[in-house]
Amino acid sequence: MADDEEAEDEPAVELGSGASVEGAPVARVASRLKYPQQKSRVLELEGDSEIRTPEGPRTLADVLEEDDTTYFDTRQSFVDAVQGVVGDGPVATE
Repeated sequence: MADDEEAEDEPAVELGSGASVEGAPVARVASRLKYPQQKSRVLELEGDSEIRTPEGPRTLADVLEEDDTTYFDTRQSFVDAVQGVVGDGPVATE
């Protein structure tokens, strides 16, 4: 029983001491939405959210402004649209 209590006191994963990463992962924003979803509704709900990009954080509204998609039928179509604009690479840190 004592072993269980000690395990709860320690973090499950060691956190690094490096620079923090600004913005939320696009997957986190995508998971907060229900699909299908119109682009206008996504902007209304999450447009001011900052997402992580290889060039640094950007608002979702700025990213989606560069994409012509008006309707996201699945979560993957939303993620693909965002990644089509920002790319898929290492995320910049401070």
